Amino acid sequence: MTALNLTKKIIKSRLAAGELVPGQEIGLLIDQTLAHDATGQMAALQFEALGFPKVATKRSVFYVDHNVLQVGFENADDHAYLASVAKKYGLWLSKAGNGICHQVNLEFFSRPGDSLLGADSHTTTGGAVGSLAIGAGGLDVAVAMGGQPFYLPMPEVLGIELTGAFRPMTRAKDLALEVLRILGVAGGRGKILEFYGPALEGLSVTERATVANMSVETGAITAIFPSDQRTREFLAARDRLSDYVPLAADQGAEYDGRLAINLSELEPLAACPHSPGNVKKVAEIKGLPVDQVAIGSCTNASLEDLLAAAAILKGHAVPPSVSLVVAPGSRQVYLELAKAGALADFIGAGARLMEVACGFCNGVGQAPKTNGVSLRTSNRNFPGRSGTPSGNLYLVSPETAAYSALKGRIADPRDLGPLKIRLPERLPPDLALVAPPASPAEMAKAEIERGPNIAPVPRFTAWPPTIEGEAMLVLGDDVTTDDVLPAGAHILALRANIPAISKYVFHHLDPTYPERQKKGLGFIVAGANYGQGSSREHAALAPRYLGLAAVVAISFARIHKANLCNFGIWPLELCDPAQKSLLNKGDKLSVDLAGSAPGATLAVKNLTTGAVVQTRLDVSARQVATLLAGGLLAQMAAAKA
Repeated sequence: MTALNLTKKIIKSRLAAGELVPGQEIGLLIDQTLAHDATGQMAALQFEALGFPKVATKRSVFYVDHNVLQVGFENADDHAYLASVAKKYGLWLSKAGNGICHQVNLEFFSRPGDSLLGADSHTTTGGAVGSLAIGAGGLDVAVAMGGQPFYLPMPEVLGIELTGAFRPMTRAKDLALEVLRILGVAGGRGKILEFYGPALEGLSVTERATVANMSVETGAITAIFPSDQRTREFLAARDRLSDYVPLAADQGAEYDGRLAINLSELEPLAACPHSPGNVKKVAEIKGLPVDQVAIGSCTNASLEDLLAAAAILKGHAVPPSVSLVVAPGSRQVYLELAKAGALADFIGAGARLMEVACGFCNGVGQAPKTNGVSLRTSNRNFPGRSGTPSGNLYLVSPETAAYSALKGRIADPRDLGPLKIRLPERLPPDLALVAPPASPAEMAKAEIERGPNIAPVPRFTAWPPTIEGEAMLVLGDDVTTDDVLPAGAHILALRANIPAISKYVFHHLDPTYPERQKKGLGFIVAGANYGQGSSREHAALAPRYLGLAAVVAISFARIHKANLCNFGIWPLELCDPAQKSLLNKGDKLSVDLAGSAPGATLAVKNLTTGAVVQTRLDVSARQVATLLAGGLLAQMAAAKA
């Protein structure tokens, strides 16, 4: 019998279609789903449009965690809509104030061996307990909620062996950044990162969660750790021992590639502006004055993280020049910090306590000053993500962040020496702000609550044999979904209203784009790794609503490419990257779709210059059919007609 790695074991147990051959499309049965108040509205609207009578997963959860600032009626209306959909169709609801979806899901719901599909790229956090946890667009999550398989190319599995042990004041965030330093923001494309090795005995589930969370910044599909004694301890402390299942790779399991990292050789690291992959040693950049320090986010807002930060700050005060904010990851973490006296330590040091939510990480509050330096324990530092276009974001560990806040400049926490914290033995789940699924009788009587900001899902039709339009923008490498459609409180408030939010497409790169695109069909031309970052399907759906027909790029990030296909935007990969120079902004382009097939070569003709550019349609047969139909909703509607 073939020895299997852990990834292949779980995929094999959930396989609904395809074979375990890297690159070939497979379909996975999904056990659990999650979505939040930046992605859940569209997922819910699409679930309704697809006509499913109720959710068919083991558990599906809506979280209110991204935009709880409620800058206008739109936020509260969105939350009421999500609550009513949850009641109508049988979902769990985690209310505002309960915490960040990935932190709470890990505490309450993630199970070893389960498949989890989330409408958020950092769903990968669930890999910390041996769950196959994958981020996707809201439409894919809506389909999975209805009991249908989730499709993706069978990944390669990169085995990462961990040896040694962390030295004092070096933590999991530094390991996550070391992986990024090695792989960059695209080196994980098409891969799942599977961690193993003797060092795992020393890594708590919380530490594993930080690494799994940031794995997606390499372009990886997800990361996974074995379910072992540390997993058992984590679940037992939360009265969830019944969820524990030991899981690990078979002895002698093969991987498609391997890395080895010795934790004993790591030191504090920082991702410097403006990419998670721009990693340097803290020792190399120490001394840089700091304007703001923000501790929190789904990456580093656990009890373990915040107790460490509080211990460093205890009895000290940050200088007046530094703004220090702290956002616990969940209500449970908040309560335990209060019991331990850590909240008093934060307040005494001059910190401001933020709401239990994503907040500053996705640009909802705490924007730094013009050209300000902000140290953050979050996972992304893309330009403008903080809400300040000229802000300079550095991603660091809670220890580096706390010590730097005290010093008023980037500082190496190793100067402090060893740090010891004590965690409670028991952390039973606190479900005070969690609403379980309604009873069948309650579901039957439930009414969907739609405020004026809840707009219908746009409907598209099948494409003609030839697409012709203007090259609207010519962009470089690593264009993010934040570049396509920014975050921030005011724009996030429009996530349920595509006509309204479409006015902000490419807002930071070219604010004239929406009005220009509405005049006819268009093309985007881009470099490598187009669409990296967030899973937000709005970065595909809103441009499609405006008239975007195709993106011609050197390569695409996985989730965004799937989202483009789901909404009928053709992802065309340049056969020769040098031919990108033959396509200029304003050129009239056309592509004949008659030869569309998996791997087919489609010629993009430049009607302005006469040049012909060869592109490859690197999608599955299923996706070709979806593209020709004008998108998945149009395709499924046609199938029912």
